Amino acid sequence: MAQDIRKLFEENQGKGEMQMPEGHRSRFMDRLDQEFPKEKPVKNRSWMYVAASIVVLVGLVYSGFKWMDNEPLDTNPQVVDTSSKTNEEETKSLGDVSPELKQVEDYYLASINFELSKVKVTPENKELFDGYVKRLEELNSEYQKLSVELTEKGPNEFTVTALINNLKLRLNLLHRLREQLKLLNENQYNQKTS
Repeated sequence: MAQDIRKLFEENQGKGEMQMPEGHRSRFMDRLDQEFPKEKPVKNRSWMYVAASIVVLVGLVYSGFKWMDNEPLDTNPQVVDTSSKTNEEETKSLGDVSPELKQVEDYYLASINFELSKVKVTPENKELFDGYVKRLEELNSEYQKLSVELTEKGPNEFTVTALINNLKLRLNLLHRLREQLKLLNENQYNQKTS
């Protein structure tokens, strides 16, 4: 029974009879409830946190064993030392702010340690490696200062972002070191074969 709604409005506007059929509102609300339920089912994602933690732990253990097997020439750079104390209290890390930030921090630290474990130091590339290690130590020192600031002033967007960017910068620095070492090795190989 198709009707033109404009005609119905024009006809009923003069009469003052603009009423909906009886029960229309309740049928409409029932239909809305069917289409858009009020409560969404809660998904239990705790297994994802456990799985992510296991992956990070396996990565840390693997990189630790690789690091021990491939000890560099006389250098042992410290990537992150979160055990330093300030005014007799421990400094906070990203993990103390939220579990998600702990996952981010663990990911970057595992990646940094893994990249460091891949670096092969030889007498030819020791100078280049030492320059990068010095820069990594500066970034580690800055990370410690930011951790102290996080402890003293509490978490804020600037400090958390700066800590994450510091970790990203260290990882990018190690990627660049690996690429430069690769280029250096290729150049040395080409010079020997020429």
